[in-house]
Amino acid sequence: MPTTSRQTPSRTRRRVLAACLTASLATGLGLAGAGGAVAAPRAGSPAAAAARPGPALPVVAGPVMNYAVNVAKANRGQTKKAERAVVAASGTVVASWPEIGVVIAQSGNTSFAASVRADKSVASVGATRTAPVTATDPTWQGPEAAAGQRLGSSASQQSVVEQEGLEAATAVVADPLEARQWDMTAIKADQAHQVTDGSPDVLVAVLDSGIQGDHPDLAANIDQTASAGCLSGTADHSRAAWQPTTSDHGTHVAGTIAAARNGVGIVGVAPGVRLSAVKVVNDDGFIYPEAAICGFMVAAATGADVTNNSYFIDPWEFWCGSDVDQAAVKTAVERALEHTRREGVVNVAAAGNSAVDLANKTVDQGSPNDTVPVARTLDATCTDIPAESDGVVTVSSTTATGTKSSFSNYGDGVIDVAAPGSSILSTVLGGGYGTKSGTSMASPHVAGVLALLASTHPEASGAALTDLLHAQADDVACPATAGTCVGTPADNGWFGEGLVDALDAVTAR
Repeated sequence: MPTTSRQTPSRTRRRVLAACLTASLATGLGLAGAGGAVAAPRAGSPAAAAARPGPALPVVAGPVMNYAVNVAKANRGQTKKAERAVVAASGTVVASWPEIGVVIAQSGNTSFAASVRADKSVASVGATRTAPVTATDPTWQGPEAAAGQRLGSSASQQSVVEQEGLEAATAVVADPLEARQWDMTAIKADQAHQVTDGSPDVLVAVLDSGIQGDHPDLAANIDQTASAGCLSGTADHSRAAWQPTTSDHGTHVAGTIAAARNGVGIVGVAPGVRLSAVKVVNDDGFIYPEAAICGFMVAAATGADVTNNSYFIDPWEFWCGSDVDQAAVKTAVERALEHTRREGVVNVAAAGNSAVDLANKTVDQGSPNDTVPVARTLDATCTDIPAESDGVVTVSSTTATGTKSSFSNYGDGVIDVAAPGSSILSTVLGGGYGTKSGTSMASPHVAGVLALLASTHPEASGAALTDLLHAQADDVACPATAGTCVGTPADNGWFGEGLVDALDAVTAR
């Protein structure tokens, strides 16, 4: 297999929190992060009034919305200018990331985006969602953001979990459970554990719905100082901020990566490494751009080696560069991802559960998912983020028989590697265990293998670790009867470079 790093818009990439056809069963049984956005003055404050430019357009009251504002040149001075432009357009700064030149803003001024786009310091501006922000939203900035008007929540808004129907069911499983982990045998993790369980020097950031901090199979491996909640758009390092509230998704993902070897329950792919819980999924099941960007920035700031991203960023399943709002959000997220790569982080993402050929997608009928979906034609600029973003390791799902899971997305030149994702046993809320299916479950296997690679190659860069992952994956040929699988045994649209190999990760040199 090729071992050279893909530097070009390499494999295109896509969402999976909705990546999870679930079956989980509970059998029953503090933390702070780093990295934070820079604060800025609120609209109407004396500091804001001192040097702000006048608005380019009249202020017209409307629904309160959040926006991604991309600075033309990413530095502190230009970012401050963009912040002043936000305030001048009757907006409030929610979060500011000078290192990537991104400001998250909130405003009830319908002319806000046009006004801020007119500022010389700003490259682009786009709404991060289609549903108005309400006073119950964690990013809500108060009356000054509303430009005189607050709207109630949208009656058409429905949570991702409700829309997808993928996380509602759980199925209880009894101890002892390690013998039930067919997935660990498939990727040779059980053999790898005879060599090493991984190093505690390695940190995997789980960007998800939070991790149960006192789960008996997870508590010892959670790095509380590296964990944070990002639902407000900035890092909240209190323990409560990264604890799960309505979903066990993140807890299940975490167990696959690094459930401890302690004689209890299950064992993860890399049971000796550390985990950080970076909560980016709100209680309605949405992962909005402002939370995801914060999550990537926190992961980089806390020294994560790997991030796992079992979701797509809402409300668009595919964000299109041909749309002015979506293009600006794509730019903001790409800047955050590029920042993590500069810091040596490898980002892993699930390919998605729509059984779609990501290399040849043409129609999207499910977006936006926070208001009323509309059927739209996709062009070449439309991608799932983060799964189709440059440099992200995109993962398809396999079954216990080794074939592609029926729900898994695929695509020649899009999928990097494959991993088990059907009926995966892992940790769930309440100190229990249960099975779930989805590419959300495949992705953490790959994050775990990368954690083992980082443990055995501590000096390797993130790009080098990705090259090793590709080179060591076991080739899986397209089935003879699979017309949708395109490519060679060494690299094809169903399995990419192949099934990940945990044993090679700890023994090959």
